[in-house]
Amino acid sequence: MISEKSSLSNLGRIDPDRVDATTEEDITLQIAADEAEALQNAAKFARRVRKRLGLTQAEFSVRIGVSVNTIRNWEQGKCRPTGTAQSLLKVLDKSPETSLAALE
Repeated sequence: MISEKSSLSNLGRIDPDRVDATTEEDITLQIAADEAEALQNAAKFARRVRKRLGLTQAEFSVRIGVSVNTIRNWEQGKCRPTGTAQSLLKVLDKSPETSLAALE
């Protein structure tokens, strides 16, 4: 795998030999690493939004209308919020009081 430092230092330059040497397995491993990182980032974001609102997982689930198991799965990185749920978390992050008031 390519290190972040190596990747940044070569930004904008392509090494054709290195590209040719990249295997399908290398690509598959990088995709898996990217997906795992995205799950962890989503988990941290969901947890941060909830904690910033001062709500337990159970309270948060009631307020936004999803099951507590869904909240747990988000925060444990088992799945990530998508679509409407992802948009709602972004709105709650930017305007928490107004958003919560609108959900009542």
